Amino acid sequence: MELRHLRYFCMVAEELNLTRAAAKLHMAQPPLSRQIKQLESEVGAELFERSARGLRLTPAGQFFHEHTLQILDKVDTTIAATQRLARSKRVMFGIGFVPSVFYGQLPLLVRELRQKDNVELVLAELTTVQQVKALKSGRIDLGFGRMRIDDPDVEQENLFDEPLMAALPEGHPLADTKPTLAQLAEYPLVLFPAQPRPSLADMTLGLFRRRGLKVTVAQEANELQTALALVASEIGITLVPEQVKRVQRDGIVYVYLADPGLTSPVICSRRKGEAPSPIMQEANAILEVLVENRRSGRYP
Repeated sequence: MELRHLRYFCMVAEELNLTRAAAKLHMAQPPLSRQIKQLESEVGAELFERSARGLRLTPAGQFFHEHTLQILDKVDTTIAATQRLARSKRVMFGIGFVPSVFYGQLPLLVRELRQKDNVELVLAELTTVQQVKALKSGRIDLGFGRMRIDDPDVEQENLFDEPLMAALPEGHPLADTKPTLAQLAEYPLVLFPAQPRPSLADMTLGLFRRRGLKVTVAQEANELQTALALVASEIGITLVPEQVKRVQRDGIVYVYLADPGLTSPVICSRRKGEAPSPIMQEANAILEVLVENRRSGRYP
């Protein structure tokens, strides 16, 4: 399957008429009809209903059309960005991150790097597992996550350990307290991210299990914002890293925990054994200052 086949399909899907579609594609109708038949054969589904009144998308065709438009849009965007990068002579620098680390000082690092005239910064929301794969493939150059993963091609640096807090619905019985995990275990838990695993969800469950506490998972969510919305809806409570408290949301209160040592690491991942480029050296220098600010209490 080639990109031109997808473009042919989209044109026919928009026109629902082979003659008009062929004219817009500057080709004859019979070859276009054959291409569509071959595409249906390769996909393994009929994409069009054919009748004397013309063409009509089947349910499978509607689904394929929606996703094909997304694919072609992504391809066109990528080509345009690549052309801009080639013309500008800028260096591409990729950063992967999990959402829960983006509420602290990471935006300051991004802002500093974006001001560099010679850098084309690319951000990607990725789990720590996905970050490791992206580092090895060259898609990103730095990753910020919370899971320690052993991989011979990736080195990880624990920047600092961040206290965990409980996110509770407003008016919750524990809202004005400093609860223990044992107290929190008595309430339904909202777990995130649901997929992919392992993730912060497994770290959260492990904290309860290591203390012999059983929890009831009321709901799983893939996104932090969804988890907080579920908490605000009184579906349950959840544990979040401290910097998430900067997310001001109606119906949510954040409280520190009484148990000592309940933290979540912020981990920076890089390719192992790679000599740092000038851009990486700048990023490391900025990061060093930001981490020192955090450790010294100058920034929460």
